[in-house]
Amino acid sequence: MKKYYFVIPAIIAIAGISGFLSYPHNSTTNTTIPVKALMENGSPLLGDPNAKITIVEWGDYQCTYCHLFQENTKDQLISDYVDTGKANFVFRDFPLNGPDSVFAAEASYCAGDQNKYWQYHDELYRNWGGERTGWITQASLDRFATNVGLNLGPFDQCLADKKYEEKVLDNQKFGQEIGVDATPTFIIFTNDKATKVEGAQPLSVFKQVIDSI
Repeated sequence: MKKYYFVIPAIIAIAGISGFLSYPHNSTTNTTIPVKALMENGSPLLGDPNAKITIVEWGDYQCTYCHLFQENTKDQLISDYVDTGKANFVFRDFPLNGPDSVFAAEASYCAGDQNKYWQYHDELYRNWGGERTGWITQASLDRFATNVGLNLGPFDQCLADKKYEEKVLDNQKFGQEIGVDATPTFIIFTNDKATKVEGAQPLSVFKQVIDSI
């Protein structure tokens, strides 16, 4: 939703043998979280689970700049770093644009029940229709499901049951707790270093951050 052209380094703290990230909310208060928590509860992991670098995106399916990242940067980022085993990638929901964004995110996880999370994720962005324009409906989500070859019966039941509503909202809450307030926001990290990147940045920005790690 918001567009920022800068990179914000995060503060790192190592505690014991597990590794912790510490993100300052202000000049005096830090929130310390396990590194593993950044990867949990989001999308299926893209790439090698043992890759040394993880890229986590917080996004919204209606967000203009999330769509621009998807259109202009994501494929090359995946090709250069995830497919080569240098990094893995996780998407977590941050539905700033309200109930329709939550509904779309729920649908992505319902597609995941049929092992097509990423196909559906990409289909949502391929059919992006703007922010708060009403393009996310039961009918459109069913059409996208058909496009990627889902069985509509269990898909629709999953949506009707709101099976993943709490998961989506928990993703947003967790993002807020660690200082995410715009989409897309990326946290790129290893066990001892992390960098926060905001906005639909070009590949060169991601390359600079990842190569420095």
